[in-house]
Amino acid sequence: MPGTTVAHDLFFTKAGLDSRTVDRLVGDALKGCDDGELYLEYRQSEALSFDDGRLKSASFDTTQGFGLRAVCGEATGYAHASELSQAAIGRAAQAVIAVRAGHTGTIAESPPPTNRHLYIDGNPLSALPFAAKVALLQDIDAYARAKDPRVRQVMASLSGEWQVVLIRRADGRVVEDVRPLVRLNVAIVAAEGDRMETGSHGTGGRTLYDAFIGPDQWRAQVNEAFRQALVNLGSKSAPAGEMPVVLGPGWPGILLHEAIGHGLEGDFNRKKTSAFAGLLGQRVAAPGVTVIDDGTLGDRRGSLSVDDEGTPTSATTLIENGILVGYLQDRLNARLMGMKPTGNGRRESFGHQPLPRMTNTYMQAGDANPAEIIAGVKKGLYAANFGGGQVDITSGKFVFTASEAYLIEDGRIGPAVKGATLIGHGPEVLTRVKAVGTDFCFDPGVGTCGKAGQGVPVGVGQPTLLIDGLTVGGTGG
Repeated sequence: MPGTTVAHDLFFTKAGLDSRTVDRLVGDALKGCDDGELYLEYRQSEALSFDDGRLKSASFDTTQGFGLRAVCGEATGYAHASELSQAAIGRAAQAVIAVRAGHTGTIAESPPPTNRHLYIDGNPLSALPFAAKVALLQDIDAYARAKDPRVRQVMASLSGEWQVVLIRRADGRVVEDVRPLVRLNVAIVAAEGDRMETGSHGTGGRTLYDAFIGPDQWRAQVNEAFRQALVNLGSKSAPAGEMPVVLGPGWPGILLHEAIGHGLEGDFNRKKTSAFAGLLGQRVAAPGVTVIDDGTLGDRRGSLSVDDEGTPTSATTLIENGILVGYLQDRLNARLMGMKPTGNGRRESFGHQPLPRMTNTYMQAGDANPAEIIAGVKKGLYAANFGGGQVDITSGKFVFTASEAYLIEDGRIGPAVKGATLIGHGPEVLTRVKAVGTDFCFDPGVGTCGKAGQGVPVGVGQPTLLIDGLTVGGTGG
């Protein structure tokens, strides 16, 4: 491996690890196992928060460490430490050897090599001086407060991280990746009389700060947060009952991610705890519904050159024209299911084991005109943005809260409503899709997915969708 790479410099030159010694330790630890790897990670992160007209907090953190995994059958031995040394790796090797317990396997072939390198090596944290970051948040605060006397509170935050990983396998194969990630968020509290409401918006991606901090960019976030706050100020209580629901493009794809995407991950299907288990090749959605997970998209929040096992990411079609054709796989579950890894083995950090996870999950555009979709609904709900939600993977049932929603009355967008929750069954919702719009777009780059206590950045996307008959929970008449 060339000694000029960022990863080699961090882990071998600066940390003092010896390549041959590390190879020997990893090889001894994984002898007789079915799979496994040494995962080295270095991460710098920062977060600045501006509230009540002042800098409320500023943090900067550097972490580094390794995780050593040995896989025998379905059993996994995992040891990790924040100490980068031969001695620490040696102790970890002795710990994971216990998982073998007489198991005699043949180590799986390493992932195929790739020349893909999605991101520049530059560190976004050092590309902008600290004073400039504070000045940016001050400008956001001043601009937002000057917009309207109804603005009572402005909260702005800027965060970034620079992650470098190196994955070393039993045969000596090495894979590296450099992963920048930045995010800008704005929240505004507006008041009218005794009523106060909040609107928020943000943007981000795997690039340097300069892609998101130009005046046009940050003003767009402020304008959108302010617009949402005013919409909420004028909203009334949402009605309850079953009705047609139109989901807007972009961020509403989070419902697709949670209610359907998790159920297509390999571990849930191998263990048959997913509502989609055993349904490959069968119709699970309406014609025209195609769902893809793509980790290869440049600069997107969920994209990676390789996953956290070293497998190149890919564009994996999960549902094609309504037919279930694939699952998201890491190496362990793919091997046990007799399938190929899809580059979806992801982990939060060196302290966590990889799991099959989504990257950027989206529904492809269809052929319906979005305006005509709404025009065809006599009475229903238009959900433009979502907040939190819950889903039961086994049953497929979900509950999601719409942070911005409107009544549809006689084919037109009507008054804004507050407190609308969407209640349904993921697989069933797919069969109720009656129209797929032409206006596909991704979310603005702010998604984080939680699973088994691990959070990883993800992307979602979709066009306008019409779902015929979804239960809406609300307090209105």
